[in-house]
Amino acid sequence: MSNQTNSETRQWGSRFGYLMVAAGAAIGLGNIWRFPYLAYQGGGGVFLVVYIIVVALMGHPMVEMETAIGRHTGKDAVTAFQRINKKWGIAGWIANVCTLMINMYYVVVGGWVAKYAFQYIVSGDFGSDKQVYFDTFTSSTIEPLIWAALILLFVSIMLYFGITNTVEKIAKVMMPVLFALLIICGIWALAVNENAIEGVKYYLLPDFSKFSFTTFAQAATQVLFSVGIGWGLYVTLGANIPKENNLKSDAIMVSTFDTAAAILAGFVVVPSAFSGGVDIESAGPSLVFNVMTDIFEKLPGGRIIGVCFFLAILFAVISSLFSFFEISIRTFEDNRKMGRRNATILTAVIIAIGNVFVSLGFGLLSNVKLPWLDANGLGMLGIYDWLDTFTAYLLMPIGCILVCVFIAKVWGFKNYEKEVTNDGKFGRVTLYNKILTVAVVPIFMIVILLTVFGFIK
Repeated sequence: MSNQTNSETRQWGSRFGYLMVAAGAAIGLGNIWRFPYLAYQGGGGVFLVVYIIVVALMGHPMVEMETAIGRHTGKDAVTAFQRINKKWGIAGWIANVCTLMINMYYVVVGGWVAKYAFQYIVSGDFGSDKQVYFDTFTSSTIEPLIWAALILLFVSIMLYFGITNTVEKIAKVMMPVLFALLIICGIWALAVNENAIEGVKYYLLPDFSKFSFTTFAQAATQVLFSVGIGWGLYVTLGANIPKENNLKSDAIMVSTFDTAAAILAGFVVVPSAFSGGVDIESAGPSLVFNVMTDIFEKLPGGRIIGVCFFLAILFAVISSLFSFFEISIRTFEDNRKMGRRNATILTAVIIAIGNVFVSLGFGLLSNVKLPWLDANGLGMLGIYDWLDTFTAYLLMPIGCILVCVFIAKVWGFKNYEKEVTNDGKFGRVTLYNKILTVAVVPIFMIVILLTVFGFIK
C-alpha cells in the first residue's frame, strides 16, 4: 500500500469519489476568503457575470486538457508530458516548483484557519481589537508554526496511504459537509442581518456601468487562482481516472462545484459586511480573520456560525492540500523512483522548511524583502507576498500557456480528441474548443502576465 505502483490500484473507487477530490482541490482559500472581497471591489454583480464567463472560457477547458493528459499516460506531472514528448518534462517540473512554493504559504494560512476554528470552539473570544489579536498571533514565533505543523502532518499521514484510498473516502464526506456549512452560514447571514437584502442586490444584480478592464483582469486572475489550473493539479488527478469516464462532463462538474463554492461564500460575507457597515474593499485579505470575527461577535448566534464558517474554510484548506501535496509526492514516487513512503517524507520536509520561513516572515523575518521587477521598477516584497505573486501570477499563467501549446502543437488535436472523447463516444473536439486552446486561454494568460508586471493598470 505504501509503495503503490500498479496503475489499477490507483484508480478512483467511484466517479463521485473523484469529483469530490477534484472539487476539493479546486475549492480552497481563494473561494472563501479571496473571492468575496474581489467581487465587491469589482462591482458586485458585474464581477460575478464576468467571473462565470471566464470560468467557461478559460477554467473549464484547462481542467479538461490537463485531465486528458493525465489519464492518457496514467503518470505524474513530469512523466505525463515526457511520455508524449521527452523534451516536455520541463512543463511538469515547472508545475512541481509551483506547487511546492504554494504549499509553503498555503499550509501556514491553513494553520491560521485551524487556530481560529479552535478558538471559536473553545471560547469564541478574540479580544476587543480583532486586528491586534490577528497581528499578535501571526507575528509570534512558535504558535503559528505549531498549527501549520498539525495541518502538514495530518495531510501527509493521510496521503501516505494513497490519495485513492483514505483521502477519497474523507473527501466523500468532507465536501458535502463543506457545502452544507456554507449554505447554513448563508441562510444565517440573510436571516439575521438587517441590511442583507441590499448586500444581495449589489452582489447579484450586475451594473454594467461598473465594468472595466480591471474587472476582467481581476476575474481572470481569480479563476486562475481558484480553479487551480496551470500547475499539474488535474494532470495528477487525471492519472487515476478509468478510461470509460467522460472527461468532458467531469471537467464541467469540477468547474461548477468550484464556482458554486465561491458564490456561496459571497452570500455569507457580502450581506454580513453590508449589515455591519464594513468597507469590504479596504478590508481585503484580512476580511475573514478580522472583519468576519468582529461581525459574528455582534450578531445573534455569532459563535455558532463562526464555528461553522471557519470549519468550512478548514475543510476547504485540507481538501485542497491533499491534491496539492500529491503533485510532488507522485512525481518523486514515479519519476524519481523513490517509493510512496520516501516521496511523502521528502515532500513534507521541503514544505515544512518553507513553512518556517513564510511564518517567520510575519514576525522575526518581517524585514526580509525579496526583489520583484516590473514596469514600475524594482520593488521589494515580503516572503509571503513574493511567493504568492511568483506562483499564482507568473508560474500558473506560464503553465497554462505551455499546456495549450502542448495540446495544439505537440500532442495534436487528433490525439487529444481520441483521449478526451473516448474515441468519439462523448462527442468531438470542435472548432470552438480549438479556438479556446490556441487563442482565448493564451490571451487571457498574457493579460494576467501584463497585469502582474505592471504593464496593465
